[in-house]
Amino acid sequence: MKVVVKIGGAALESKSTLARCAESVAALNKGGDRVAVVHGGGGALTKMLSRLSKPSTFVGGLRVTDAETRDVALMVLAGLVNKRLVASLTGAGASAIGLSGGDGGSFHARKKKTDGGDLGFVGEISSVDTRWLEAIWSQGAVPVISSIALGEDGEYYNVNADEMASACAVALNVDALIFLTDVPGVKGEDGCVMPFLQTSTIPQLIKSSVIAGGMLPKLEACRAALACGVTRVRIVPAAEAHVLPDLYSSLVQSGTEVLA
Repeated sequence: MKVVVKIGGAALESKSTLARCAESVAALNKGGDRVAVVHGGGGALTKMLSRLSKPSTFVGGLRVTDAETRDVALMVLAGLVNKRLVASLTGAGASAIGLSGGDGGSFHARKKKTDGGDLGFVGEISSVDTRWLEAIWSQGAVPVISSIALGEDGEYYNVNADEMASACAVALNVDALIFLTDVPGVKGEDGCVMPFLQTSTIPQLIKSSVIAGGMLPKLEACRAALACGVTRVRIVPAAEAHVLPDLYSSLVQSGTEVLA
């Protein structure tokens, strides 16, 4: 089985939660599954920007990224966060290779345009070359990809990690795309986690403000993956990452299954 696991939010800030995620990914890898990890690191980036007296502004869940912020993102995401995750996976017994989307030309981006104005160096994936990811898989290792991609203009772009995970899943033609996040799942109007969510209902939930903020790009990433042939997409709380190896062999009730 081929799986893309996106790790973000508080999972990257808590050593114990990160270790739990790493152990689950390592278990999939040891079981013979081909696993690619895509990660964000917005919390670490915000902290670093704060230390540098740089404010963080978001539009539709996306960080407005000027040139200086982009350079800090490159340092934090492709550096500190990526190598910390590689270390956790190595500690859990998996061979892990860290890279950014720009390495080997694996992920190319174009400038993202929105109705909310100019986001700066925020990109969206325009193409994926899977050769290096598949080469890492062929050696039984786990590629660990930071959400930075290279534009055709030679500039690095900060890419929403959910969108990048979706593009990665589609390009690799995976069986499952799993989002490990710091929320228990997608909540409905009653405030309870929905075990299943049809993509057709998402626009109404957005219109009624039930879904907002960082969940917007996440669900768009889910929709895009399902539309392009990924057969299973699930949002799982990172604190319950131990369920990953059982997703196909037993009934798992954690989080929200997003359905086409």
